[in-house]
Amino acid sequence: MGNRLSKIATRTGDDGSTGLGDGSRTGKDSARIAALGDVDELNSFIGLLLCEDMPAATREELVSIQHDLFDLGGELCIPGYQMIQDEHVARLDGLLEKYNADLPTLKEFILPAGSRAASLAHVCRTVCRRAERSIVALSHAETVNAQPRQYVNRLSDLMFVLARVLNRHAGGNDVLWQHERKRG
Repeated sequence: MGNRLSKIATRTGDDGSTGLGDGSRTGKDSARIAALGDVDELNSFIGLLLCEDMPAATREELVSIQHDLFDLGGELCIPGYQMIQDEHVARLDGLLEKYNADLPTLKEFILPAGSRAASLAHVCRTVCRRAERSIVALSHAETVNAQPRQYVNRLSDLMFVLARVLNRHAGGNDVLWQHERKRG
């Protein structure tokens, strides 16, 4: 691990560039920094979600995911470095299977709504999809390992499933989209 930050205001970014973990500098508007920022935003929203009531096991799993996302940011920060492994993706697959097992089959689309916790999980899902798009865009310009893209893809699915779980935890259900509803 590189040097720890002891001084936050360095003024080295005043020119519109920022330092990467390998010591190189890049523009703050680069695809790499966009991906890093989206992953950081996702991690922050998961932190906000963790302020809500939820089952203890779900809380522990989300905290573990936050650590994974910090590692993913580290991987994106150091070109050519790898921190997210196949095991990280497999763990999310296992969580998807675990949480999906007790949910009723969806026959309709659902709205990103319900309890506050479920709604925040949906926000996390949409920010995660943006992070995924940013990682894909970065991979068109530079070499990026496959696991970060796979991880955020699974994580967005998990956030959808967790939104459903959190609605039930709050005593509610999915909020179904109504195609034929009265408008206006």
